[in-house]
Amino acid sequence: MKRKLAQWAMAISLTLPAGLALAAAIEPADQVFIGDHIITMDPLKESAEAVAIRDDKIVFVGDQSKARAMIGDETRVVELGDKALVPGLIDAHGHVAMAARFIDFINVSSPPVGKVESIDDLVALLKEHIAKTKPAKGEWIMAYGYDDSLLAENRHPTREDLDKVSTDNPIYMLHVSGHLGTSNSAALAAVGVDENTPNPPGGLFRRMDDGKTPNGVVEEKAAYVLLMPQFMAMAKNPDAFKKQLAKTIKYFASFGVTTIQDGASQLPDVATMRAMGEEGLLDADVVAFPASLHDHHGGEPHGDSDHISEMFKEGYHGGVRVGGVKFVLDGSPQGRTAWMTEPYNANPDGVEGDYTAYPTVDPDDFKAAAKEKLHAGIPILMHANGDAAIDLALDAVDEAFSGQDIPDHRAVIIHSQVMRKDQLDRAKTLKVIPSFYAAHPFFWGDWHRLSFGDERAFGISPAATALKKGVPFTIHNDTPIVPPDMMRLLWVAVNRETRKGVILGPDERISPKEALKAMTMTAAYQYFEEDTKGSLTEGKQADLVILGADPLAVDPKTIKDFPVLESISHGKTIFHR
Repeated sequence: MKRKLAQWAMAISLTLPAGLALAAAIEPADQVFIGDHIITMDPLKESAEAVAIRDDKIVFVGDQSKARAMIGDETRVVELGDKALVPGLIDAHGHVAMAARFIDFINVSSPPVGKVESIDDLVALLKEHIAKTKPAKGEWIMAYGYDDSLLAENRHPTREDLDKVSTDNPIYMLHVSGHLGTSNSAALAAVGVDENTPNPPGGLFRRMDDGKTPNGVVEEKAAYVLLMPQFMAMAKNPDAFKKQLAKTIKYFASFGVTTIQDGASQLPDVATMRAMGEEGLLDADVVAFPASLHDHHGGEPHGDSDHISEMFKEGYHGGVRVGGVKFVLDGSPQGRTAWMTEPYNANPDGVEGDYTAYPTVDPDDFKAAAKEKLHAGIPILMHANGDAAIDLALDAVDEAFSGQDIPDHRAVIIHSQVMRKDQLDRAKTLKVIPSFYAAHPFFWGDWHRLSFGDERAFGISPAATALKKGVPFTIHNDTPIVPPDMMRLLWVAVNRETRKGVILGPDERISPKEALKAMTMTAAYQYFEEDTKGSLTEGKQADLVILGADPLAVDPKTIKDFPVLESISHGKTIFHR
């Protein structure tokens, strides 16, 4: 139909005056968006009255009169009114495969994500699940999202708490940070953990008062002793994973996300995602960063440079590509395992004296592996929350390129939570991009004040300081740790308000436009995709989002309440409210 219209337009253009001939020769667009709240994020054309797309590309951005000339009989015309049109939002860091698997886990999160407010609530919820599902004896019960900082008891549930739920079924619950967990006696027995089990390097089995018997709470590499066997078993069922992943991508799309990250991927999952992409089963783009052998995931040697390099060079396969590799250097501030240079103000349970936590890698092994990847041209993500871990990340890049001009490598420090001002200066010099876990001030800001004191807590995710220093940065949710709610993420970055209403570092607040840039143009830059994504620019991929209101033109305190009305990926609607 489009070809016939174009041929018809060309034929009659030969008999029309010049101006009318030009209009007639224009091939109709598939969709035209017209309104006063089009936010292009393109520095060369910040304002526009209309955007037109054809197939999977943006073909026009500018005056509505010209866009209306592209309207044909089959063109979808969207009059935006008070609604806003923005570029497709980019997930700068998250774990879509993990989020997919969590679909079948029990959600034991606290408000606003879940309903659990005490250990009694948690125990009751697990008992209710077992009563409904009637699992066979020995079948694992998996849960996620418990948060000791929000439970009434302000502690982790232990094996004694979970043994009240079941002694027949192994139970494992993943902490909200993803870096700790807790288990019942049956789970510990199932993986062979007892009083004679040593702590793994970069991890810890917390013990009872006797100093020997594991109490069920596990940190970092010790957590993966319980979790990874379950994940590896799940990876052997790709058909179930395909259904989970397709559902999860639609979930991301409901928040306006059109490019999604799978950080710390397992290679079997990458293979499944690539197969789904080639079959046309994925609605949005997915960028995978397989876990390096030298991080706390252990197990399979996912850091093979030749293999990863080949997949990286292949680019997108049906909307899926490998973007590099992921290293994990430390834990989490909400779990009080972020590796610090100065002691915590409040320690984890049972820890006395000065405590700075610990790395989850051997520093020398990590530096060697990072150098290998960087010299092979493979981008790297480095999870580093505490400033000691951030020092290690920066040292690795510095030493990798010692004595030579620093190339355009775009290594990313994921989370960059307790990042010092001098570290921002080093990041700029070394061309390292911090990706701030900007959701933290709301979710855990009050907890960070206890852990670090106000001086350090108020500097969490120093986005405004990065702006002043000219350091490009992105912001992220780290889903499934928190939902992929991009409007709430933008709201937190702009307002930095904690659950208790404290402004956690007023000097680190940024404007709505700066926050939106961090999840569009700069996020595309982080991925080496700034030529195809991140702005409403002619020639770029047709990834667009319609919001219920203009985030740049309203009271910033209301941004978190904006609905995403429609998400468009590659020119196709993948979510519509």
